[in-house]
Amino acid sequence: MQALRSCCVRGVAPVLSSQGVRSSTCALPRTAWFLSTPAAPKVSKTCSTRSGVISRANASLAATDEQTRPAPSPAEGGKVRVRFAPSPTGNLHVGGARTALFNWLYAKNTHGEMVLRIEDTDAARSTAESEAAVLSDLKWLGLKWDEGPDVGGPHGPYRQSERREIYKEYVDKLVEQGLAYPCFCSDEELERQREEAEAAKQPPIYRGKWAQASKEEVEEQMRAGTPYCYRFRVPKDEVITIQDLIRGEVSWNTDTLGDFVVLRSNGLPVYNFCVAVDDALMKISHVIRAEEHLPNTLRQVLVYKALGFPLPQFGHVSLILAADKSKLSKRHGATSVGEFAGQGYLPTAMMNFLALLGWNDGTEREMFDARELSEAFSLDRITKSGAVFDTTKLAWMNGQYLRALPQEEMAQMVAEVGAAKGLLARPAVTPFVQAATELTHQSLELVNDAVTQIQWLLQYPLEETLASPDAAPFIEDGFADVARAVVAAHADGSLQAAVTGGPDAYKSWIKGLGKSMKRKGKRLFMPVRIALTGSQAGPDVGQALRLLTLEDGDLAAGVTVVHLDDRIKALQAWLDARS
Repeated sequence: MQALRSCCVRGVAPVLSSQGVRSSTCALPRTAWFLSTPAAPKVSKTCSTRSGVISRANASLAATDEQTRPAPSPAEGGKVRVRFAPSPTGNLHVGGARTALFNWLYAKNTHGEMVLRIEDTDAARSTAESEAAVLSDLKWLGLKWDEGPDVGGPHGPYRQSERREIYKEYVDKLVEQGLAYPCFCSDEELERQREEAEAAKQPPIYRGKWAQASKEEVEEQMRAGTPYCYRFRVPKDEVITIQDLIRGEVSWNTDTLGDFVVLRSNGLPVYNFCVAVDDALMKISHVIRAEEHLPNTLRQVLVYKALGFPLPQFGHVSLILAADKSKLSKRHGATSVGEFAGQGYLPTAMMNFLALLGWNDGTEREMFDARELSEAFSLDRITKSGAVFDTTKLAWMNGQYLRALPQEEMAQMVAEVGAAKGLLARPAVTPFVQAATELTHQSLELVNDAVTQIQWLLQYPLEETLASPDAAPFIEDGFADVARAVVAAHADGSLQAAVTGGPDAYKSWIKGLGKSMKRKGKRLFMPVRIALTGSQAGPDVGQALRLLTLEDGDLAAGVTVVHLDDRIKALQAWLDARS
């Protein structure tokens, strides 16, 4: 039961028939019932078909059984060919990116090939801009494909909008074999059939007259110019079974489907027909995709069989979930690869994180580079349960990758982000940027955070800090005395010499200050930190003050910075107010 539940489509409840065979029915949205969505698949350890009269369509399908065995696996000498087939109707969702990554990793692991195919039959929503953005995001992630619209290949075209003649050719083949037929039903007729089926509590499948129409009736409608689509003739009372590489055995009864559209009245092919034809002609051996495509598999297998194509091996990956265990969507925040890239995430971190959403290598290991992932990846380690997209974990992982970067590379990133965010006047690695990177590098989770941290280092929030309850113990423990000593050190020049002299000079200065005031540890370092930075937390005080001395036109117009002289004036003003 658990296995069955894991494969059920939302809103589809499995039931037991009178014969004890598990089956299911499906209620469809009112506007799409006539497209005949199949019932939820059956997942079990065994499967037996029921006997019955084989129709003309059934007989034709049975005759191709020898040709519909699964495509050869690598062990049988066949090359693995996978594909990622996005629709260019929006940004690349992280779920789609993970699907692409799993396909890429499997191809790498098996020395196979990956095909990128653009499924743009939705002309109203597909755009060239979206296609370019999807390809750009995939490349940012580090993925490369062997065939596709941008690199070509022997199985093109690789955009479905450029393959219409191919689809029409195969529709014609189905019609010639009696496996598809023209349907002249109007929208009103289909709606009436839906209402009648609903009233009779029957499955919402197509029951129109055109499946049995005579040649004369069809020709009459053709001469009259009546709009028509083509429907696939679904065989009756057959059990279609696949061995899903992730979910095990999955079965459907064809009686839950009904004749479905393969070519619309406007001449555009329907998704499930295109996919089956494309995967077959592009010699795809393994179809690895999200579990939401599992209900489509029944239609696609029927098309494969009808056209005599060898079946690929299917593997359906569970959905990516939000923290509340619902499907990850825009209401949960960023969901597209482009958004995460814009926030400063590294592609290496994103690849590593996505790979671990529903897959592991059998150990507790969490950090992998691309080569290590491709060497360790296998389909049998993909889990059936949904994977939660944990943004906290992603940020942590990104921080690990950031801290591992060479200082020079990190400084260049800080320069570019600082300029883009309006902190720096130009994206150049100057002594100021180098020093700022050294101060912030080890505390960052996102490179964008460097901008916030650098801005914070340039400020001097003395009044706010001293007004907070956390500062009360230090004020009561003679903070004013330490403040006077700091002001005096500035006046005699020893403080400036300590700041410009480097880390050793500053350590020597503060050690001498502590000795003269008979203070050490927290009683020394915390009041000095407050006096010089205006804060109770942050990086090394000497290095933070040195950063101020390196600023030489690096900051963009309008960015404020409180230099050491101004800090001492503010500190003196605080002392004067208390005297």
